[in-house]
Amino acid sequence: MPVITFANTKGGAGKTTAVLLLSTELARLGYRVTILDSDPQRWITRWYETSDAPDNLKVIPYINASNIQTHLRDNKPDTDYFIVDLPGASSPLMAVAIGLSDHILVPIQGCAMDAKGGAQVLELLRYLEDKGGIRIDHSVVLSRVNSMVTTRALSAVKALLAERRVRVLDTPIIERSAYRDIFDYGGSLHGMDPERVSNLDKAKENAEMFAQEVLRLVPMRKAANAGQTAGSAVRSAA
Repeated sequence: MPVITFANTKGGAGKTTAVLLLSTELARLGYRVTILDSDPQRWITRWYETSDAPDNLKVIPYINASNIQTHLRDNKPDTDYFIVDLPGASSPLMAVAIGLSDHILVPIQGCAMDAKGGAQVLELLRYLEDKGGIRIDHSVVLSRVNSMVTTRALSAVKALLAERRVRVLDTPIIERSAYRDIFDYGGSLHGMDPERVSNLDKAKENAEMFAQEVLRLVPMRKAANAGQTAGSAVRSAA
């Protein structure tokens, strides 16, 4: 029952899109997925309420620091993967969620502002490891990447992450119109009409590769580290 949390304190980093892509791909592969939606805009919840979502995927809205542990505990029996969508801002929930997670995914676009938002999360993770000896697995996923052009800003972000020895997923999330359309049409990429959505095959291939890489990093056999000790330490450090 691993817990995967998506975190970036800057909004617009492609975090919610990454959450939806991973969750729907895991559900398509047969995993039981519970999304904990704490984003004030509730985009995932709105998608869920208007979509013909698969039976093995559910979304729980209005997640906060005081109720997240309860939802994790109550939904554990029928969940293979928990996916947490944090707000695009610093909050008490971020510290609690990090302490309850098996893996943190930090979506970062190729721009300085996004890198700074992601850096706040990475700095907290490094502080926990250096000062408290608490190592929480984490990776950066590059988001909204132009498939044709590598910008100077994106190259600078990659160089900075490499210098800090931060793991970056091999699979970036490419900028695709299908990823925007999924919120309008509902369902998943695999239910879309290729006649109406451009480059749908490439979008599906990208999402599948992203999900498979995450599965290799966070296999289901990995036990959740949602212990009181880690959670308390994170909250104290935040």
